[in-house]
Amino acid sequence: MAERLLTVAQAAERLGTSERFPRRLIAERRVTFVKVGRHVRIPERALAAYIDANTVQPVRRRRSRYGRAA
Repeated sequence: MAERLLTVAQAAERLGTSERFPRRLIAERRVTFVKVGRHVRIPERALAAYIDANTVQPVRRRRSRYGRAA
């Protein structure tokens, strides 16, 4: 089965942004995209990879040995 290609509107919905943001990612070549004639599509896997690469993990603070706030 072929990979699903998302429209700019679908990618924006998945990211929770306006359509302008995925268009900027495409213009800046920060995400993989496919040109189908004059239409632009973003592979689902490429969008997932972009999200994974830009996910920031929380920092765990160690508690002080003596119970004081660090």
